[in-house]
Amino acid sequence: MKYECLSDLEVYKKTRREVQLIYRSILQTDILLSLVESNKTLPQLREITGSTSQAVIPKIRKLESMHFLEENDHEYQLTSLGKVIASKIADFSRTIESINTHSYYWTNHYMEGIPERILNEIGDLFNSEIISDTNVNLFNVYTNYLKIVKEARHISGVSSVMSPGHADAIGERIIEGIPVELVVSSDVALQLKEEPYSGKINELADYKNFKLMVIDENIKVGLTVTDGCISLGLYKKDGVTYDTTTDLFSFDRRAIAWGRKLFGYYQQRAVTLEI
Repeated sequence: MKYECLSDLEVYKKTRREVQLIYRSILQTDILLSLVESNKTLPQLREITGSTSQAVIPKIRKLESMHFLEENDHEYQLTSLGKVIASKIADFSRTIESINTHSYYWTNHYMEGIPERILNEIGDLFNSEIISDTNVNLFNVYTNYLKIVKEARHISGVSSVMSPGHADAIGERIIEGIPVELVVSSDVALQLKEEPYSGKINELADYKNFKLMVIDENIKVGLTVTDGCISLGLYKKDGVTYDTTTDLFSFDRRAIAWGRKLFGYYQQRAVTLEI
C-alpha cells in the first residue's frame, strides 16, 4: 500500500474548512476552552461566555456533532478528541500572547540556542516579565537574579559566561545545602580553574549537593531555573555578545517547567566536570 506524503500546506488546504469552522466562532472556542479545567452546566456556560441559551445551544450541538463535546448528567464535558483540539487552541493562544507581549525581546536576540522542539513551546512563557537595567537601576537584572537564587530550594543553571558575583551567590547556596546543578561551556570550565574562581571551586569540591557539568559546544543561552522561578538570558542578535542587561523572569509553573526542559537538553549533552 502506497501513502501520499503531504506537506503541512497541503494538509491545511485539505482541512481548511474544518480549521476555519473552529476558529472563526469566538463562542465556539470559548466553550471549548472553558471546559478544559472542569465540566460545565448550560447556565455556567452562559455566564462564562456572556451569551444566551439561544446562542450557546447551537454551538454546543455543533461541537457534539464534531465529537468534541458530550453531555453527561446535565453537564457538558470534552471528549478525548475535544481535549486534543482545546489543548491545541490553548497552546496557539499562549504562543501568540508570548510572542506579542515580548516581541521586542525575541526579535532583538539570538534564539538559535534554544532547540526547535523547546522553542515550539514558547507559549509556556506567556506569563513572564522582561527585566532590564536602566539609568536609575544599573543592576536591575543582577539584583533580581540574586533574589531568586537566595529564595531557591533547588538551582539548575546553564551558562557560557561567568562573573565573580554570580559565582559567589551560587557558592553561598551550595554551602547552605541547596542542591545545585550547573552546565557550563568549555570556555567557562577553563575560567573556573583560574582565580578568582579556582579557590571557591576547590572549597565546594566535597559538597555532594553540587554537580558541575561541562559541554563541549557553544552555549547561546543563560538559564537559571529554580523550584519557584526561571531567569532566561540570551545573546544579542549578532550571536556573539551575551546581553547582560536584559533577562526574562517568570514565576509561572508552565514557564518553570519549560526552563527545566531547556536545562535537561543541555544536561543530557554534558559530562560531569571533576573538580
